[in-house]
Amino acid sequence: MAIFEVHGGHQLKGDIIPQGAKNEALQILCAVLLTKEKMVIGNVPNIVDINKLIELLSDLGVKVEKTGHEEFTFQADNVNVDYLVSPEFKKKGGSLRGSMMIVGPMLTRFGKAYMPKPGGDKIGRRRVDTHFLGFEALGAKFNYDIDNELYQVEGKNLKGAYMLLDEASVTGTANIVMAAVLAEGITTIYNAACEPYLQQLCKMLVKMGAKINGIGSNLLTIEGVKELKGTSHRMLPDMIEIGSFIGMAAVTQSEITIKNVSFENLGIIPTIFGRMGINIEKRGDDLFVPAQESYEIETFIDGSILTISDAIWPGFTPDLISIALVTAIQARGNVLIHQKMFESRLFFVDKLIDMGAKIILCDPHRATVMGLDRKVQLRGIQMASPDIRAGVALLIAAMSAKGKSTIFNINQIDRGYQNIDTRLNAIGAQIIRKA
Repeated sequence: MAIFEVHGGHQLKGDIIPQGAKNEALQILCAVLLTKEKMVIGNVPNIVDINKLIELLSDLGVKVEKTGHEEFTFQADNVNVDYLVSPEFKKKGGSLRGSMMIVGPMLTRFGKAYMPKPGGDKIGRRRVDTHFLGFEALGAKFNYDIDNELYQVEGKNLKGAYMLLDEASVTGTANIVMAAVLAEGITTIYNAACEPYLQQLCKMLVKMGAKINGIGSNLLTIEGVKELKGTSHRMLPDMIEIGSFIGMAAVTQSEITIKNVSFENLGIIPTIFGRMGINIEKRGDDLFVPAQESYEIETFIDGSILTISDAIWPGFTPDLISIALVTAIQARGNVLIHQKMFESRLFFVDKLIDMGAKIILCDPHRATVMGLDRKVQLRGIQMASPDIRAGVALLIAAMSAKGKSTIFNINQIDRGYQNIDTRLNAIGAQIIRKA
């Protein structure tokens, strides 16, 4: 299994271009199953999870062609529905959490869908009830085969319905929207997720002929249509990667320009890092992060310790909580990191403590970081990446540390970050990938 050998203590300098958005791509690529016409998708990130999904679509019978740099065409005019019950699909589909979003398109277009219990990051329970409650509201019948860990959903004539989602799940909302666009009648989804990636999906579906109102809000109204046509679509830049680069620049005292960030879709991300004392300058659609000798975490107005917590959009995305935590290590001041959505995402901090960070893990959801203010440099150690975001947080810590760090299980990082070692080495990092 591949590892990263990281030689820390080097300042970076230069331009870096964020990859296409992973979380958007997982939705958009599944949506190609909604039409028999050709779809052209651009800015597709070359990462493990997306490549697995593309392979899965091809196995389903979707014609896939790479037509340019990070551009693909897809045509789902001869889908093999029976593949969904094959042992091969169970193995491949179960290894990729994003494959869950195949279910909505397959159900609404072909009347049935099957999905093995999905894998993905080990960050605590990640229930999928919202997806299937939405499908049932549209008239589908759901069954969970507990012995084979297989989700089964069938429904040939879906009908529009009103539903109040039990949680504003991004993937759940996406799945239900994709099922509803071909259902008969009006579907109203309240407490819908409204992240930019979900907005992108809805906008693409409208270009395909869907009728969706309320895009960008938590109340979506969908009027079902008979069929959808093909279109072209380009992914947004990955806001999680952009946030990771902001934190990385601060911790390593680097001067970085993050190119073409689609600033209007970053939401509160620049504000949160700004409250941690990081200078960020907007230059057109680029973000310039200067090298800073020090950065100081704000307090609340009454002087109490700043709390950074995750929330549904337009709140701070949970995928950047790990990055915010590692960024605070070398700040001046203290911060309480509160990870509300996932119960095991903060357990990686024991490795940061081993490196010399001052962190108290209060419980599975909360950690207090007491900034070192550059008075102590982290030391390199051996560690393993437990999930995508924690893996990059550990990589950032290693890049700022004295000496050599070894990071095992870097396939987790590769699942979400495209050629991260090559791109960072190009601006001054010293990361060696070893088999």
